[in-house]
Amino acid sequence: MVTEDDIMAALQGVNDPEVGVNIVDLGLVYSTEINGDQVRVAMTMTTPACPMHSYLTQEVRAAILDRFERVSRVDVDLVWDPPWSPRMISAKGKRQLGWE
Repeated sequence: MVTEDDIMAALQGVNDPEVGVNIVDLGLVYSTEINGDQVRVAMTMTTPACPMHSYLTQEVRAAILDRFERVSRVDVDLVWDPPWSPRMISAKGKRQLGWE
Protein backbone atom coordinates (compact mmCIF):
# COMPACT_ATOMS: atom_id res chain seq x y z
CA MET A 1 0.00 0.00 0.00
CA VAL A 2 1.34 3.41 -0.98
CA THR A 3 1.21 6.03 1.77
CA GLU A 4 1.27 9.81 1.70
CA ASP A 5 4.78 9.67 3.15
CA ASP A 6 5.81 7.45 0.22
CA ILE A 7 4.39 9.98 -2.23
CA MET A 8 6.15 12.88 -0.53
CA ALA A 9 9.43 10.95 -0.57
CA ALA A 10 9.03 10.36 -4.31
CA LEU A 11 8.29 14.04 -4.87
CA GLN A 12 11.51 15.02 -3.11
CA GLY A 13 13.17 13.76 -6.28
CA VAL A 14 11.45 16.46 -8.36
CA ASN A 15 13.57 19.60 -8.49
CA ASP A 16 12.43 23.02 -9.58
CA PRO A 17 14.95 23.62 -12.37
CA GLU A 18 14.94 27.36 -11.85
CA VAL A 19 16.17 27.18 -8.26
CA GLY A 20 17.59 23.66 -7.94
CA VAL A 21 15.59 22.70 -4.84
CA ASN A 22 13.02 19.92 -4.71
CA ILE A 23 9.36 20.90 -4.79
CA VAL A 24 8.64 19.47 -1.32
CA ASP A 25 11.35 21.56 0.38
CA LEU A 26 10.25 24.58 -1.65
CA GLY A 27 6.81 24.20 -0.09
CA LEU A 28 5.08 23.77 -3.45
CA VAL A 29 3.26 20.55 -2.51
CA TYR A 30 0.18 21.36 -0.45
CA SER A 31 -1.40 17.92 -0.15
CA THR A 32 -1.60 14.40 -1.48
CA GLU A 33 -4.58 12.07 -1.58
CA ILE A 34 -4.57 8.37 -2.31
CA ASN A 35 -7.74 6.63 -3.43
CA GLY A 36 -7.08 3.02 -4.34
CA ASP A 37 -4.70 3.05 -7.31
CA GLN A 38 -5.11 6.78 -7.95
CA VAL A 39 -3.15 9.67 -6.48
CA ARG A 40 -4.06 13.34 -6.45
CA VAL A 41 -1.45 15.99 -5.69
CA ALA A 42 -2.41 19.58 -4.92
CA MET A 43 0.51 21.90 -5.51
CA THR A 44 1.32 25.43 -6.47
CA MET A 45 4.03 27.33 -8.29
CA THR A 46 6.13 30.18 -6.99
CA THR A 47 4.03 32.50 -9.18
CA PRO A 48 0.90 31.96 -11.31
CA ALA A 49 2.94 32.95 -14.36
CA CYS A 50 5.63 30.33 -13.70
CA PRO A 51 6.76 29.01 -17.09
CA MET A 52 7.67 25.62 -15.55
CA HIS A 53 4.14 24.52 -14.60
CA SER A 54 3.78 21.98 -17.44
CA TYR A 55 7.25 20.59 -16.84
CA LEU A 56 6.77 20.25 -13.09
CA THR A 57 3.34 18.62 -13.34
CA GLN A 58 4.76 16.08 -15.81
CA GLU A 59 7.68 15.40 -13.48
CA VAL A 60 5.31 14.90 -10.53
CA ARG A 61 3.29 12.36 -12.49
CA ALA A 62 6.41 10.55 -13.68
CA ALA A 63 8.02 10.47 -10.21
CA ILE A 64 4.97 8.72 -8.78
CA LEU A 65 4.11 6.43 -11.69
CA ASP A 66 7.71 5.31 -12.14
CA ARG A 67 8.15 4.49 -8.46
CA PHE A 68 4.86 2.80 -7.62
CA GLU A 69 3.63 -0.01 -9.85
CA ARG A 70 0.24 -0.10 -8.16
CA VAL A 71 -0.55 3.53 -8.99
CA SER A 72 -2.38 3.74 -12.30
CA ARG A 73 -3.28 7.42 -12.39
CA VAL A 74 -1.87 10.66 -11.01
CA ASP A 75 -3.81 13.91 -11.14
CA VAL A 76 -2.02 17.15 -10.36
CA ASP A 77 -4.15 20.10 -9.30
CA LEU A 78 -2.48 23.50 -9.47
CA VAL A 79 -3.89 25.68 -6.73
CA TRP A 80 -3.21 29.29 -5.86
CA ASP A 81 -4.71 29.52 -2.39
CA PRO A 82 -2.86 29.96 -0.21
CA PRO A 83 -0.41 31.83 -2.38
CA TRP A 84 3.12 30.52 -2.18
CA SER A 85 5.68 32.58 -0.30
CA PRO A 86 9.32 32.03 0.67
CA ARG A 87 8.14 31.35 4.25
CA MET A 88 6.94 27.96 2.96
CA ILE A 89 10.47 26.79 2.18
CA SER A 90 11.75 24.17 4.63
CA ALA A 91 14.93 24.68 6.65
CA LYS A 92 16.67 22.20 4.33
CA GLY A 93 15.54 24.17 1.29
CA LYS A 94 16.74 27.43 2.81
CA ARG A 95 20.15 25.88 3.46
CA GLN A 96 20.32 24.73 -0.17
CA LEU A 97 19.54 28.28 -1.25
CA GLY A 98 22.21 29.65 1.09
CA TRP A 99 19.64 31.47 3.20
CA GLU A 100 20.70 29.87 6.51
